Amino acid sequence: MGKCYFCGLEIDGSQKIYRSSLCPDCGKDLKICYNCKFYAPGYQWDCRESISEPVRDKDSANFCDFFSFVGQGGKNTNQEKQKARSVFEKLFNDEQ
Repeated sequence: MGKCYFCGLEIDGSQKIYRSSLCPDCGKDLKICYNCKFYAPGYQWDCRESISEPVRDKDSANFCDFFSFVGQGGKNTNQEKQKARSVFEKLFNDEQ
């Protein structure tokens, strides 16, 4: 079960997500970088797959062959970033 990045609606992950797939609640695109399990800020072009060119609009439908729906949900994304930053800062803190 994944979630729409924009509204957080739970989406059945067993259904195939196409470029034209839309969230039934908010009507936004589902096949976007932010809903992909390979999306990873900081990696080359923010993707863990070896894509041949960057995807400029990460919140718009695209033709990526590597897309695999994960749907983290927009509401959780900032919490996950903050947690990762906190762990990073603890790891590399100069105080000992």
